[in-house]
Formats: sequence, C-alpha cells, structure tokens
Amino acid sequence: MATDFFERQSTARRHTKWLIWAFSLSVIGILATTFIVTTMAVGAAEGGPNGFRPGGNFPWHIPGGATVASLALIAGGSMFKIAQLAGGGTGVAERLGGRRIYPNSLEPNERRLLNVVEEMALASGVPVPPVFMMKGEEGINAFAAGFSPSDAVIGVTRGCVEQLSRDQLQGVIAHEFSHILNGDMRLNLRMIGILHGILLLGLVGRELLRIASYGGGNRKRNDGVMYLMLVGLVMMVLGFLGMFLGNLIKAAISRQREFLADASAVQFTRNPAGIAGALKRIGAAVFGSRLNNPRAAEASHMYFAEGIRGLFATHPPLAERIRRSEE
Repeated sequence: MATDFFERQSTARRHTKWLIWAFSLSVIGILATTFIVTTMAVGAAEGGPNGFRPGGNFPWHIPGGATVASLALIAGGSMFKIAQLAGGGTGVAERLGGRRIYPNSLEPNERRLLNVVEEMALASGVPVPPVFMMKGEEGINAFAAGFSPSDAVIGVTRGCVEQLSRDQLQGVIAHEFSHILNGDMRLNLRMIGILHGILLLGLVGRELLRIASYGGGNRKRNDGVMYLMLVGLVMMVLGFLGMFLGNLIKAAISRQREFLADASAVQFTRNPAGIAGALKRIGAAVFGSRLNNPRAAEASHMYFAEGIRGLFATHPPLAERIRRSEE
C-alpha cells in the first residue's frame, strides 16, 4: 500500500514535469509559427519566385517584426495579469468573492474551519495561512492561492463548510495544503498569466485585421494595409489556436496535480475516508462543486473539484479520484 502511494506521487510529479515542458514549447511554437507563416504569406503576396520580390530584397522585417510583436504581447499580457495578482493569495481570494475569517470569529462553522486549517498546517509543516470563505457559493469547493507559503491563503465555499463532516472537511483542507507544499500555487498563477498573454495575442490580431479592413478602397494596392492584414490574420489565428492548446495542456497539468494532492491529503490525515467522503458528497450534492463568480473561469484549474463547465476538464472524474483515494 505505502509503495503504491508514494509511486503515485512520483508518477504525478513526473507527468507534470513533461506537461510543463509541453506548455513552454507551445509558446515557442506559437512564435516560430508566427515567423514561418508570416514569411510564407508575405512571400506569396510579393508574387516573385520563391517568395522574393523581382529586383528587390525580401522584406524580412515584416515576419521578424510580427514575431517580436507576438513575443511582446504574450510577455506583456502575462506580466500584466501576474501584476494584477501581485497581492498573492489574498488578491485571488477577494477576486473570487472571498471574505476573510478571523481567529476571533464566534460562528461555529467558521471556528471548526479554522481549527481544521490549523491541524492540517501542523500535519504538513506549513505556516497557518489566512482563511477566506466565499459565502455566496453553495457548491462544495475550495482552493489554495499564492506565490509562496508566506503569502498563501486557503479559500472555501459556504457549501463546503456547511455540507461536509469534520473528517471530510479535513480531507479537503489537507488536499489544499498539498498544493501549497508542492508549489502548485505559483505554477497555477503563472499559467493564468501566460494564457492571458496568448489570448491578448489573438485579440490584438483580430483588432489589426479589423483596422486593415477599413484601409480604403485601394487597400489591395497598398502594401502597408496588405501586410497589416496578413500579420493581423496570423496573430489572430495563432492566438486563438494557442489558447486552445494552452487550455488543453493546462487541464492535463491540473489533473496530474489533483491526483498528487489527493494522495498527499491521505498522507496528512491518515484517513482515506475523509477526502473520499468529500468527493462522494460532491457527486450527490444539488449544486455539486460549481461556482457562480464571474471570474471563476480564469482560476478553474485551482479548485478542489470542477468549478465550471468548460471544453476541457481541469479535474479527473470523481469516480477515479474516489477509487484512488480508497485503494
């Protein structure tokens, strides 16, 4: 049993490492494809043999500029989004509608939650983080957010606190402490930033295409307008294609980290029935684990269970997680 347990942790970490490389390579692939496709498009527009203008030099500055602009947009958009989250876990929790629970709270459910968080902090060896509750959310869910254990927070929904037993709540909180301990929070925030940068690339490309389309009746003979349309089209297509691939890889990374966190939760609590019971309760609950906050989608990979309905599942199936927890 112990061998299988630690082997599952090792496998999850190994798979995550490969997926992170795939995520990085997808960004590099977007830039390389921008250069190649723009070069081919400009060459075709020039109409000369092999894409060279008769009697002139190939305008390498156009594909080069498009590639540099794409890199600047992805990097700038990523840094902007990460700067928005510079408040660490507190900023994320507040964006999702969380309200901090203070140690002097007299509300029984809040006191129970704070006690469980303190117990799991001791079991995992992590400092006790601030705790936030999303009181407007009836689904059973939770998250850990922050760039490091020093600015980490634990967030839980009202449904999580009210509908779970103490053992089940302990399993959920232990799962979130695994995300703190294993560095998943920083990875999650960086993925939010990079995906925002890739999305920005597509949006700017679409805007360039729109501007070029109003370039006037003579735009077909206007090299500047024609090149602007080509660059805009390439950036738009690659931006939205990059979002598709990025979300696909993000979901795959998230699923591996969820398996790792489930296994770690069993390690911290020594009670497989706790997290397994919480997962079963989600499956039977009216609202499941759904979140209603309008910003819930951008942090979909950070939750304890599937928080939104999307094209890509960011969490493994409940039945699979329950089976692994009870093995």
